[in-house]
Formats: sequence, structure tokens, C-alpha cells
Amino acid sequence: MTAPALQEPVERVGRGWTAGLSLANVAIWVGWYGPLQILLARQAEDFAPGTGMSKETLLAWVTGVGAAVSLAANPFFGALSDRTTARWGRRTPWIVAGAAGGALSLLILAGADGLGLMVVGWCLVQLTLNAAFAAVTAAVPDRVPRLQRGVVGGWLGAAQILGAVAGTGLATAAGGIAAGYVACAVFTLAGVLPYVLRYEDLRLVPADRPPWVRRSFVRGFWLSPRRYPDFGWAWLTRFLINLSNALVLLYLLYYLRDRLHHDDPEQGVLILTAVDSVALLATVVVGGIWSDRVGRRKPFVKWSGVLMAVATVLLAVWQTWTGAIVVAALLGVALGVFMSVDFALMTDVLPKALDRGKDLGVINIANALPQVAAPALAAPIVTHLGGYRVLYLVAAVVGLAGAVLVGRIRGVD
Repeated sequence: MTAPALQEPVERVGRGWTAGLSLANVAIWVGWYGPLQILLARQAEDFAPGTGMSKETLLAWVTGVGAAVSLAANPFFGALSDRTTARWGRRTPWIVAGAAGGALSLLILAGADGLGLMVVGWCLVQLTLNAAFAAVTAAVPDRVPRLQRGVVGGWLGAAQILGAVAGTGLATAAGGIAAGYVACAVFTLAGVLPYVLRYEDLRLVPADRPPWVRRSFVRGFWLSPRRYPDFGWAWLTRFLINLSNALVLLYLLYYLRDRLHHDDPEQGVLILTAVDSVALLATVVVGGIWSDRVGRRKPFVKWSGVLMAVATVLLAVWQTWTGAIVVAALLGVALGVFMSVDFALMTDVLPKALDRGKDLGVINIANALPQVAAPALAAPIVTHLGGYRVLYLVAAVVGLAGAVLVGRIRGVD
């Protein structure tokens, strides 16, 4: 008989389980977005003088190196959690260790006094929080039946944006860079406790763990698009739409300050994040429920991607504060539907139950790789190739390509 940890789930999860896992996801995204939206940009301004780099270039390098760490960490820790036979389960040990390590890494950033420690601290944040995130993500196909994954994906998407808002709010309200990092660290650690303390994880017994062969372990991270074409197209779709979104968000603080000349750009980022979040929350769960009920995924992903591309074009041609608010609302509506339904689509194309964590980690590279690619694309465009208008037009074309390519997925309606 197939072990419970490796079976396709059929019993629906309750609201408490979904709420606990969503709160853990909020905590992880607070640890990421407090720095990404506010704190790293402020440190880049402080450390740029004397480095020979502009604040934009320095921030691009730091976030790019951190994203490169994330690129490897997520599938690696996902694979380790697949093989974990601890009595607390496959996923729980990594959620706890990752959140604790993330909190400590944020405290390192709080004490950073130069570029070197800033880079080290951010790389450690990416390493540890990706361990927790890989385990949280893999818990969904472990426990949630297919026709409930849209709504659960919706709540996890809502958790992501709530984490972005909470992280931005904590970083802004704390009163300083160090205090902002401390506040994010405390929330990151505390937020995972309700889930790991209340809900028992599925355990993988040692007999079901495959034998350790280093070559097979390493080769397992490559999933051939020819052998698994739906997996490949789903990955590419997510990558392109996330790259478009990353290009929009990377220099948001500087866009408000240098292009729109906003009086308080940090508060402006918080306002736009809040507008985006309200719009997202209005659609993220509804989109997932709707997709579950009709049993379809691709049309939701396609048209949400098209709307995101249209909104990004508006950001390029309507460069006013009012325009930025309208665009934030449109992006929130589209991103809400995309996040919930695309997550369900991803779980529908996973090749094997034994490798759920690793395979979702490979899919999550499509979240991390844009953070590497976006700075490499955005910095020369902003500084040499036409500025923010060209940047956002490029972002729109990239996102539209992702929306079109979802039609190449054949095994999911």
C-alpha cells in the first residue's frame, strides 16, 4: 500500500488548517518584503557613497545576488524535506528551522554597517526563508485534494500580499532601519508557531525513503520539458509573468521619488501596496473558488496575465500619481486571480508524489529567477536605454508573452 505521505489526498482540509498555513506564509513574506520594499533600498542609499555605484545599481546587485541564492535554495530544501523522516513529519522541521534562521538573518541585517554585511545578511535571509517556504508550499499537494487547491491557493496568495503589506508597514512604522529589521524578525518567527504547534504533519517512514545516490539526487533537479511538457510550459508561464511583475516593483521607491517627485516616496510605496493589496484580496480567493467550481485553470491564468500587461502599459504612458494608483488597483485584481489559479495549476502538473517538495521548488525557481533577471534588465534600461517608460513597456511585453504561452499546456483544462 502507498504510505499516507505519498498518497493523493482526498479528504478536504478544514478552515483552521488553511488559516494556520496561511499565517505561516504571511510570516515568511514579511521577512522578505519588509527588506525588499523599504529597508534594503534605504541601506543602499546609505552605503552607495564611496562604492562607485549609484543606489539603483547597488540595490540591483544586492537583490540579484540574494535571488541567486534563492534560486538554488528552494528546490534544494524542497528535496531535503521530501526525504525527511523525522517524527514531526516531512515539512514541519524545515518550517521551524527556516523561520528561526530567517529571524536571525534579519537581525544580522539590522546590525549591518557596510555593503559586505548587507550582502551576507540578505543571502542568509534568502537561504533560510526559502527552506521554510519550500516546506509550506509542499504541504498543499501533501494534504489538499485537487478540487480544493484553487481556494487554498487563493488564501496562500492572500497571505503573500498581506505579508507584503505587513512587512512594508512594519519597516515603515518601526522608526529606523534596525528597528524595522527587528520587527520583521519577530513577526517571521512568531507567525509560523500556530501551524507547527497545532497541526500534525504527515510522516514519511524510512522504508519509503529512496536510497541516497548523489548522482540521482542532483540529476533529479532537471525535469525534461520534452518528457514533462505541461510542467515546462507551466514553469515558463509563471517565470515570464513574475519577471514582468518584478520589473515593475524593483525601482518603485525610486520611480516615485525621481520620476513622479512624490513628496513622501516611502509613504507612497505603502499606499500603492495597500491599494494593490485591497484589489488583490477582492479577487484572490474568489478566483480560486471559481476555478475549483468550474474545474478549469488556463482561462483564468491567461486573462489575468493579459490584464497585468495592459496595466503595465498604462504605467508607461500615464506617469502621474493618479495613474500609479489606478495601475496598482488593476495589477491587484489581475494578480489575485493569477496567484490562486496558477498555484493550483502548478500542483496539477507535478510529476510524482515522492518529489512534491523538490518539484515545487523547481517551479518556485520561476519566482526567484525573475529577481535575478529583473535587476540585470532594469538597471541598464533605466540608466541608459530610455528610463522608466521603456522599462514598463518591456515589462508589459514580457507579461503578455507569459499569458499567451499558457495555452500550450495540454493536460489541464
